This record gives sequence, structure tokens and C-alpha cells, in this order.
Amino acid sequence: MDFTPLPPKPVVVVFAGHDPTGGAGLQADAEAVASLGCHAATLVTALTVQDTQRVQSFRAVDPALLAMQADTLLADLAPAAFKLGMVGSAENAQVIAGILRRYPGVPVVIDPVLAGGGGGALSDDALPRALLETLLPLATLATPNGPEARRLAPSADTLSACAQQLLATGCAHVLITGGHEAGPEVVSRLYARHQQIAEHAWARLPGEFHGSGCTLASAAAALLAQGADMASAVDEALAYTWHALGNARRPGSGQSLPDRFFWTRQQRWQRTN
Repeated sequence: MDFTPLPPKPVVVVFAGHDPTGGAGLQADAEAVASLGCHAATLVTALTVQDTQRVQSFRAVDPALLAMQADTLLADLAPAAFKLGMVGSAENAQVIAGILRRYPGVPVVIDPVLAGGGGGALSDDALPRALLETLLPLATLATPNGPEARRLAPSADTLSACAQQLLATGCAHVLITGGHEAGPEVVSRLYARHQQIAEHAWARLPGEFHGSGCTLASAAAALLAQGADMASAVDEALAYTWHALGNARRPGSGQSLPDRFFWTRQQRWQRTN
């Protein structure tokens, strides 16, 4: 059987922590990026001790080691987009910011991970300030949930005001997701400076999920890497995430894990000679 080599896929460079469950973190990012047609090149920012119930502990990777990972990778692979999840420490934030500045014009999607979905810290006390001062000014899109947005903009009295405070750092777009808010629908809103661009409402699915934020942000990064405009990337990423959650499985005793390759069950593969 002869195969013709295919052209390389767009590369999404991911900075994130390792989640042993595979529900969130680097594995979640790689699955979402691959599912939507890109190649994920992953850089480890932290190691975590967690299960599907909660985070027990974490340890940030040494900043010098993180820099070595990135320098070696990026000397070989050209990024079409960056996706940032768990950063681990303020020192790592500085390292990542220095790397991002070398690639002006390459989309940067930041999921400002501060805690695990089931509870437990995934950041130190200095990280929120580092995100605000160092990384958000470089972001094309930030995707905080409600609790993250309120923690990053504690003086704001509404989520819309939180978005505008985050945009004031220099971040180009902010998508505040509604999974942690009350109501029969999950309402997520996309903002640019001084305006709300779009509002997306999806039926609230039963149960609790581990890795929804990683899935969404990585999906958006993959779509931007392929040239999608921001409104289209966010719209498709939200739809993809909702379906991944709707097909989630519960392998442990805690939260359910999204099925990021749900669409493969609709395919029928045939062997050809």
C-alpha cells in the first residue's frame, strides 16, 4: 500500500501542566488540538497530584528547564498559535512572556487556570498578578470562567466589568464562560475593548466535568491557527466543547471527562489494499 506524504498540520504550541487523569492539562489540550486538525507541541509547566475529584498538590517546573524545553522545540517547529493553560508560577509566566514576544502576530490563547475544576489550587499567590501584568497583555484571547474573572478583576462589580478590566491590560479579546454561573443555560460572552461582541447560550448539561476550560481554549487556538476569525473560532470552539461534554464519560468516582473525539464514533473506517 502506497501513501503520499501529507503536508504538515499547523502547530499549536501548548504551555500547560500535566494532569494524570487525562481529563485536563496537556493531554486534554493535545486531544482537542488534534481533533480539530492541528498538531499539538506540548511544553510542561507543572506536575500535579490529582484525581477526578480534586487537586491534592502541584509543583511548578523550574523556569530554566521550561525555557530549555521551549527554545529546543521552537528551533525546530514553527508555531501557528500558542495556548497557555496552567503556568505554575510567576517565574514561569516571565519565561513564557519572553518567548511569546519573539512571535508577534501569532495568536495567543490564555486559559487563566488558577484552580482545579473539583477544587484545589493550581497557582501560587503571585501568579494572578503575573498573569495581569505579564501574559494577558500578550493575549489574543483569554477564556476565564466566572470565578477566574472575578479573582483577576476583584474590584469589578459585574462580569462585563471584569472583562473590561482584563481587556485594559492589552488583551485583545476576552471570553467569559458561564459554566459556573446559575441558570438553565450556560451563557458565554465574548468581549473586545468597550463592547460585547457576541453572546452564546447552550443548554446546561447534567453532571460536573473536568477539563472543559482546557478543551475550549485549545479548540479556539486550533481554529485560530488555521486562519479562522475570532468570532467564528469562538463560536465553533464553544459548539465543539458542548458536544465533547455531552459525550463525556465518568471513569472514576469524581467528575466526568470530555470525549474530545466524539465525532470518530460516527465514522466507519474501511481497510483498503
